[in-house]
Amino acid sequence: MDDFFDRTADVGSDEEEEEFDEETGEPLGASRKSKRANGLDDSSEEEDDDEEEERRIREGFIVDEDEDEEATRERKRERKKRRREEREEDEGLDEEDLDLIGEGTGFTKKQAEQSKFKRLKRGHREDRTVKESRGVEDIFSDDEDGVDGVGAARETGAFGYGDDMDDFIEQDEFPDEEGGGIDEELGVRAPKKFGVPDIEKLKNSGLNEVDLENMRGAFGDGDEFGWALEAEAEHNEEQIDPDKPMELKDIFEPSQLVERFLTDKDNTIRMTDVPERFQLAREPYKEFTGLTDEETAERETEEAKWVSNLMFPRKRLAPSLRQPFEGAVKQVLRFMNVEDYEPPYIFQNRKDYLIHSEQVPASPNPNNLNAPDYEIKAEKLLNQADLWDVLEMDLKFRAFSERRQTVRQSLQKLRENIPDFNDKVFDDLIPLAEAVDDLQDLQDYLNFRYSAELKDATIAEAEASGLQKRARGARSIWDKVRQSPAYHLVRAFGITADQLAINADKSGRRTYTDDPDMRPDDLADTLVRDPDYKTGQDVINAARAMFIEELVMSPRMRRHMRQLYYANLVFDVHRTDKGLKQINEEHPYYEFKYLRSQKIQDFLVDRPETFLRMLKAETEGLVEVRVRLQGERRIREDLQKAIESDNFSEVADAWNVFRREALEVAVAKLHKVISKGVKDNLKNECENKIAGFCREAYTSRLDQAPFKPKGMELGTIPRVLALSNGHGNREDAICWAYLEENGRMLEHGKFLDLRLGDTERPVPIPDPKDISIFVELVERRKPDVIAVSGFSPEARRLYQDIREIVDKAGLRGTPWVDDDDHEVTDPLDVVIANDEVARLYHTSDRAAADLPGLPPLTRYTVALAKYMQAPMKEYAALGRDITSISFDSNQHLVPEEKLLKYLEAAMVDMVNLVGVDVNDAVNDSYVANLLPYVCGLGPRKAAHMIKIINQNGGDIVTREELVGDVDRNKKQAVGPKVWTNCASFLYITYDDSDPSYDYLDNTRIHPEDYDIARKMAADALEMDEEDIKAETDENGNNAVVRKLVKDGEQDKVNDLLLEQYAEQLETKFQQKKRATLETIRAELQNPYEELRRNFTFMSTDEIFTMLTGETRDSLIEGMIIPVSIKRTGSTHVDVRLDCGIEGGISEGEYPEEMANGRIEPKQVWAPHQTIQAKLMFIDRKKLTAQLTLREVEMRNPYKRTFDHGMDEWDDEQEARDKKEAKKITDAGTSRAQRVIKHPLFRPFNSRQAEEFLAGQGRGDCVIRPSSKGPDHLAVTWKIHDNLYQHIDVLELDKENEFSVGKTLKIGGKYSYSDLDELIVLHIKAMAKKVDEMMGDERYQSGSRQQTEQWLTTYTEANPKRSMYAFCLNSKYPGFFYLCFKAGQQAHLSNWPVKVIPNAFELQGNKYPDMRALKNGFKLVFANQGPGGAMNGRR
Repeated sequence: MDDFFDRTADVGSDEEEEEFDEETGEPLGASRKSKRANGLDDSSEEEDDDEEEERRIREGFIVDEDEDEEATRERKRERKKRRREEREEDEGLDEEDLDLIGEGTGFTKKQAEQSKFKRLKRGHREDRTVKESRGVEDIFSDDEDGVDGVGAARETGAFGYGDDMDDFIEQDEFPDEEGGGIDEELGVRAPKKFGVPDIEKLKNSGLNEVDLENMRGAFGDGDEFGWALEAEAEHNEEQIDPDKPMELKDIFEPSQLVERFLTDKDNTIRMTDVPERFQLAREPYKEFTGLTDEETAERETEEAKWVSNLMFPRKRLAPSLRQPFEGAVKQVLRFMNVEDYEPPYIFQNRKDYLIHSEQVPASPNPNNLNAPDYEIKAEKLLNQADLWDVLEMDLKFRAFSERRQTVRQSLQKLRENIPDFNDKVFDDLIPLAEAVDDLQDLQDYLNFRYSAELKDATIAEAEASGLQKRARGARSIWDKVRQSPAYHLVRAFGITADQLAINADKSGRRTYTDDPDMRPDDLADTLVRDPDYKTGQDVINAARAMFIEELVMSPRMRRHMRQLYYANLVFDVHRTDKGLKQINEEHPYYEFKYLRSQKIQDFLVDRPETFLRMLKAETEGLVEVRVRLQGERRIREDLQKAIESDNFSEVADAWNVFRREALEVAVAKLHKVISKGVKDNLKNECENKIAGFCREAYTSRLDQAPFKPKGMELGTIPRVLALSNGHGNREDAICWAYLEENGRMLEHGKFLDLRLGDTERPVPIPDPKDISIFVELVERRKPDVIAVSGFSPEARRLYQDIREIVDKAGLRGTPWVDDDDHEVTDPLDVVIANDEVARLYHTSDRAAADLPGLPPLTRYTVALAKYMQAPMKEYAALGRDITSISFDSNQHLVPEEKLLKYLEAAMVDMVNLVGVDVNDAVNDSYVANLLPYVCGLGPRKAAHMIKIINQNGGDIVTREELVGDVDRNKKQAVGPKVWTNCASFLYITYDDSDPSYDYLDNTRIHPEDYDIARKMAADALEMDEEDIKAETDENGNNAVVRKLVKDGEQDKVNDLLLEQYAEQLETKFQQKKRATLETIRAELQNPYEELRRNFTFMSTDEIFTMLTGETRDSLIEGMIIPVSIKRTGSTHVDVRLDCGIEGGISEGEYPEEMANGRIEPKQVWAPHQTIQAKLMFIDRKKLTAQLTLREVEMRNPYKRTFDHGMDEWDDEQEARDKKEAKKITDAGTSRAQRVIKHPLFRPFNSRQAEEFLAGQGRGDCVIRPSSKGPDHLAVTWKIHDNLYQHIDVLELDKENEFSVGKTLKIGGKYSYSDLDELIVLHIKAMAKKVDEMMGDERYQSGSRQQTEQWLTTYTEANPKRSMYAFCLNSKYPGFFYLCFKAGQQAHLSNWPVKVIPNAFELQGNKYPDMRALKNGFKLVFANQGPGGAMNGRR
């Protein structure tokens, strides 16, 4: 061992042992030296430093700011030198250290013949003799040498370095989660000494000179990158600043800082006085500050018109409301961009600006001569969802405006550098631009036409500003053509691309095409120039390509074609060869497999999900979605007329042919460009449409108050007892939890059986004892409602059992008083609760933290109860996991971030409708989950608000405290703008016993309207100004409202004429407040009244879907489905569907053969056997089904029907495909279908088997008929997601054609006596090996390309090391790749590893486990020599 590993330290001289102070040159004391050597120099060194600093100050060594730079550099060098010496000293280990390490690792001390000490580097090397030399044979050696070599391997792998070949492979014994200290050592250890010594040791390894030379050629001498490592180490030392304070980024990973909102960006958002959601949304865009009042007004008018043009057609308002609508949009944009008001604030406090009212003459009323001559007609122009759309449009306009400004800036550069620049394309089209696509066209044209000029302008600008002059870039191919003779031929076309577009769209004076005097080919011959254009054909090719590109890049041409496309395009779907095979009539994509002639409106209005699914199928390679231009022939003819000349001659004909050829190519290119843009735009709109559906569904779920016990006010929190039997299996207990009104769980437990007994049987069955315990629980706790739910249809049985117990025991709900003042009690409510939140919660980390020690099912019942008490809080607590809930069957087609944004808008609207008690939020994290959704706030500002409120002493008394109070030493929790947004949505519970509380702080009334509310209260109390002054002087500003409430006179505000208030406010203060006055009146009477709807009970279909996972579209009567046999009787067979529904097959629905032969069902089917049956009837309320096995019904399965219009379906192509498919089917169905009595048997083909196994786990399998004949079976088993292996099973010793052979052989190697043995000993055994492989630390979850990239990255980061890894072989199921790279310069190689029962096979060798496999690989690699790695497949 010591031959390879220095275990002793060099003995230095006395001079070397004595240390001197670097600054003073004085020798250090022994005590100080020993402390430093033992690493105990923290406090003592600080004291020495302090003394040293004092002495230096006394001697004048410390200078001012103008200290000499050379002295500064000298001190840095001295500090660096001192750190290096200390580090080297720390690396040395004394004898005690060596003894300690030897005890821990199995080392024994060497004999005394070791005559001198050598320095020990950071660990031990292997104690090897010459015979145990470490050479190529051990090139992949780590710690997997088997039982006998574990100790030595661990010593070397964990702590040692060895030579350059040592640690070829990283440690296999210590995974990342174990041996943290070891990993740290491996990760941060100091680099080895560079040079040849370690390579020299290989001379004793038994290799000859040729092998050593090959080794050096493959791996180098070990010092190739020494200079880089030394430079890096020196650079790192220079970067160290001992005086720099520790920051969060020095402690946490960047991802952790982002997750916890602790980055510099988060701090900026937190402290900027702008609503958080606005800051995040506007981050990519520039703020339009510095504009004059005139420019601001112009921008506001333009944006309002731009937004209105997009939104007004969707609103379907009367045309007469176009101007009022644009005015409302303009005002909303001003609120958002100037005042920084969020949509909830605008909707709540600026509602009058969203309504258009006008006076309409009233018909004379003879019965009321004093009736007004007019009526007020009001029309709501914008609703709450529209405000979010306006916000989104504002962001799009910002992008549009910035892109337009970029184009204008580029034009300005050109005008400054080209005095005679004049391109009317920009003058004409920039004002007409309406979308980003139009501006992109201009930008593309600019870069195409003026690329060289733009480069020159940029260089000139850089030189003028004093920046470094950049090298002039190479000219583009098109610039070269423009400056070549070939461009003369381009001009000879007689018309430009812009003129052609004007002719086509008829937007200007027609340009007539001129013909040259020579034919195109003759003219091209005159333009031949060496070396670029050696022949006339070269000139023609260049000119044609240039003219085509000019047509394609012409903004006016693109604009014209885009208008034609949007007016006349349709979509056609064409199946690919892959789609032909995979999309059958049961496939969800079949509805558009042959779809034709679909217009944009068809998707936007009725079926946005269809278009998204078409694009998804296109990405999967199953179909092609093509854009087709209706009337294309006419459009092409119009374009040809616009480009052709009217002359009649051979030359003119030749030029017209030349022009038409170029035009055809250009139109084809334009088709690709425009088609892609059309599909992208339509995709975005369809995604928005579906996301809007999800927002509406989410809003409806949020818009429900807590469950209201009968007789209680809406908003009352109920006491809830929740129960669940989970999956409803026999061994599953019934867990329950009881929550009181404040949401605290007081009690929980389990029941075993709550099904009533049957006393009417001959042998009576008594009630289980749990029933009496349940009744006692209900009577003791007196819940307002019992909530039941679960994961299967068995939950409905529990629901029925609970209802029966309630009826039998006479359990009653909370008493309440009716209109006649009689106390009434009703039977206790039992409901099936929505569990979509509870399903996500009960297994989450949050549940484990909230309810430690409780089983998941009990946590599930707690979540059910909380949902009954506060649905909105439960949804808010999910955070980003809200996207896991299904609001629409097609929401998976919407990108998660977009969906999250729409769902967040729904939550923001509803939270601000309900309001948040700010003191509850400070004291209860459950309520605090709502704060980020309050208007103006977000996760960062909400957390900051809670932090500041706590620093201010906890609870706040008034809303004004949120903006701080210097006199009272209250810090500012939010800025003025954010406070304006959030103030009316954060309420403070009113305490009439404390005069510092303001009643209005407990209402939806905004503080800016407090004076109006107080005025209304005074008028309701009929108080004059003197009374008001006296009351307020004595009791403060809130005295009048307090008196109104205390006297119980709130109803008097109903007598006020709000129209007069509104007129005065608009006349005197130009404020529209009519709708706000209504809010004030309502809030004075009932502060923060519950405005949500009553608690929503689940419908029959919703319960069906929740308990079964099926919908009306996924489980339809007439379908042939697999069912599992439960019980067989002579007249009835009980079955269970995959979704858990109980089904029945009556005697009349048995197969005809059974009826004719009087065969008993038990002779044909066994319990748990899976068979195919046709679904005849579903009772979605009782969760039961009736099925049939009659052949006449089985031959006619359910087929989906599609309602297509005329010419919208390619019937001919469908018929041809079906005919070809029938030929293939007929060829494979000449033999009888096999049926085997085994629970895993399915009458599937390979594709059906894969679809069946898609949702199951690894190792699950299906036994199915084989296409090889009646003496074969096939077994399909799941290896990994989307990866399946199909195994052929040969049957021997068969009794007859339909029986299973007594001997089953696989691959001629493995024999089994029956199917069960085959499954356990072959399939499950291989699945176990796959689990072992994929659980190994060397396994990479990516593809082979990704694994090889990882290997490349690793070896680049570790040039002297090599690495190997395993990954799946998706091309050959049942195989893995063993990828390896023997050093940075070596080639990537891979060997196949085959999974066999209970072993792995590599290069013909079998290995029982992963350790043996890896050690075997290293042995095989070593035996093949250094070049052996190249023999693998690459």
